[in-house]
Amino acid sequence: MRTTRPFLPSRRGLLGAIAASGALAFVGPHRLVAAEPQPIQLGLLVPLTEQGGPDGSSIMAAQQAVLDEVNAAGGVLGRRIALAVADDLSDLKATVRAVRQLIDTDKVEVIMGIWASADAAAIVPLCRAAKTMMLSFAAADSITQLPHQGYVARTQPSNSLQALQFGRFAVGEGVRHLFILMPRDSLSESAVKNITAYCGPQGTKVSALIYDVRKTSFRAELDEVARANPDMLALGGYLPDTVVLAQDAYRAEFKGKIVGFAYAIGPRFIERAGPAVADGAYAIEPVPAIGSSGYARLQRLTARRDLDTYLCQGYDQINLAVLAMARGKTATGSGIRDNLRKIGDPRGVAVDNALDGLKALAAGRAINYEGASGPCKFTASGDLAAANFRVSVVRGGAIETYKLL
Repeated sequence: MRTTRPFLPSRRGLLGAIAASGALAFVGPHRLVAAEPQPIQLGLLVPLTEQGGPDGSSIMAAQQAVLDEVNAAGGVLGRRIALAVADDLSDLKATVRAVRQLIDTDKVEVIMGIWASADAAAIVPLCRAAKTMMLSFAAADSITQLPHQGYVARTQPSNSLQALQFGRFAVGEGVRHLFILMPRDSLSESAVKNITAYCGPQGTKVSALIYDVRKTSFRAELDEVARANPDMLALGGYLPDTVVLAQDAYRAEFKGKIVGFAYAIGPRFIERAGPAVADGAYAIEPVPAIGSSGYARLQRLTARRDLDTYLCQGYDQINLAVLAMARGKTATGSGIRDNLRKIGDPRGVAVDNALDGLKALAAGRAINYEGASGPCKFTASGDLAAANFRVSVVRGGAIETYKLL
């Protein structure tokens, strides 16, 4: 009976096979596995080391948490997303250098953050030239009036939109005559014009006086206010002149309501003006969309109960950038620019985060993004069309919420 012997390779053949298999193992991954595409680079410019460091770090952490979720689900357009972060220093030249690093070296498609209006104004031409989208916190009206070819939008309400709330508040309170005192600056003329245009059809008369902020007393201005005898006095300046004006109004026994911006009428205002002067003063400020599903989601994501408007805006900015790229099927600054408004389609499915929005877009559905900071709908110039505002009032040396606008 014959048996079949197993095949035994020769020593030379065995060594050759080992060598061949080793070579294949070495080159195989390069030949058989496609190289992973480069990640999409997004840029963030926030303070990290100075007084605003804690705020900047919180925004960075929230944005990274969003990217971690998106990357874990497969990224965008088959690519991962990376966040390049630069420190927004209190020095314009250093900030511009940081932006050049983000654009030229990191090759970012968007730069988010950017608090100071002077910084934003300097960055606009750099972003426009590089076709890098800018999503900013800066409020100065002049920023979106610069030539930017659509590469600028802001999640912070413009100064004009903030000033308009004086008119909304006055009308809501049934004020018959609103008197505005504003410092002489680039905002004053447009603010008075917008407030008057809003109040006039509502039956509220508006008077205005522009003052020199360098003055140490405003008795002449208050004499004019007294002659006009308004129901409400709107103070549109910063803390130092607002304190002096409020004190002069108190001495002149002004009996109407006083309202100002929250950056002027706050704890330091109470301290410097005195409790008697401060009592009953109202403050207006932009606030997040408290009570919205986007706000609640960000609370869970950050494990924080109270969220300020800038943290909410930072969260919305990165969601907007991701969804706009996905909507346009192009991971570029131009893709963000061209689709930023298309992801706020009121006929689309409501979403408050990138993950849900990506799923809806993948299913061929239109989306309507509304985030933690608000509705995030932009005008053609890049300004917010609407925002959420809160009116607070000073009572007994403390500040409490009065109403939402």
